Amino acid sequence: MSTQSPRAAKALRRSAVAVLAAALVAGPAATGASAATPDRPELRTAMQAFIDAGFTGVQLRVRDEDGEWTSSAGVRKLGQAAKPPTNGSFWTGSVVKPFTATLVLQLAAEGKLRLDDPVADHLPGYGFDRRITVRMLLQHTSGLFNYTGEFTADGTLEPGIIANGDEWLPIRFRDYRPEELVRLALSKPARFEPGAGQSYSNTNYTVALLLIERVTGRSYAEEMHRRILRPLRMTGTVVPGTRSQLPGPHAHGYYRYQDAAGKWTTVDISRQNPSLLAGAGDLISTTRDLQTFFSALNSGRLLPAGLLAEMRQPYGPLKYGLGVFATDLGPGCGTVYEHKGSPPHGYGALMYSSPDGARTVTGSVTWVDEATRGPAKDFQKLVDNLVREVFCD
Repeated sequence: MSTQSPRAAKALRRSAVAVLAAALVAGPAATGASAATPDRPELRTAMQAFIDAGFTGVQLRVRDEDGEWTSSAGVRKLGQAAKPPTNGSFWTGSVVKPFTATLVLQLAAEGKLRLDDPVADHLPGYGFDRRITVRMLLQHTSGLFNYTGEFTADGTLEPGIIANGDEWLPIRFRDYRPEELVRLALSKPARFEPGAGQSYSNTNYTVALLLIERVTGRSYAEEMHRRILRPLRMTGTVVPGTRSQLPGPHAHGYYRYQDAAGKWTTVDISRQNPSLLAGAGDLISTTRDLQTFFSALNSGRLLPAGLLAEMRQPYGPLKYGLGVFATDLGPGCGTVYEHKGSPPHGYGALMYSSPDGARTVTGSVTWVDEATRGPAKDFQKLVDNLVREVFCD
């Protein structure tokens, strides 16, 4: 009786297919050539499901025991036939949060701060509750109001800055300063007492950006380049600040709205100013660079083992550690570490890794967005189906 695991059997079948395909292409005279990475029809099907659900484009990168596989589906731009580039640049949204958390944890490893330090000790003059610690920022347990808006207990929206919807469209190039965003949040009532709950808040990570700058004496972008991007040779990743243009080849995102006369208009929003999400959602990257970062992080190249373990320890109802979600995919799959993100509109990104960093999935999607978010409602379900093809037996 065979003792081979289902996952190993799947890998063996794929490798056999790859060898056969290479032999057919090269001809009978070919000997000793390494097999190409096998095609992944199950992943192509999962990608096509995004297009069928209304997304305009998908680019995907998978790395596992079969090698590295990339593909794209849909279109790069409305009205054109070209597919999205497989390593095009895109707005990552909240996928930047694990980067920001890693910078903070590196400072903790160097003794420049402690996770249980009061934030007020490092950032005086803002009026932070002294019970709020550095750990609470990264864990979303500070209770700080989310400057992009919060729903109250009775379901009503307490507005913050205009960060989505039809009102966002004409101001999508507005510049914001991190200090401005934090002071707005502090002008609002806290969601809960520090440490007494957990609520996902962009404010936490913009405060973390200010913390990094205060402790190091350098800008957030400089620290990101010095500590992560340059050592890992992530040449396709940029902290844009107020930059609104995606560099190089990229897929386009869109926003659709109805004017006062009832006419529907679709606007290309591949240009947008991400400074309204400083440290919390302002990154440009590629599938290759996200794979490089998340593999390095989870394999222990960026943090000492103890701090990496703390980072990945799930906490509270969100199952959120210090910058990453710990997600149990169920029987035959196990736990993965992940983060997804979206800027205000038109783009979505995903970044998943096995605990050892050897198996990763990174990708980006684009769509024609609107105030009701259009097909974005199906994003999580479609991502779940896709990652199960990679991480499950």
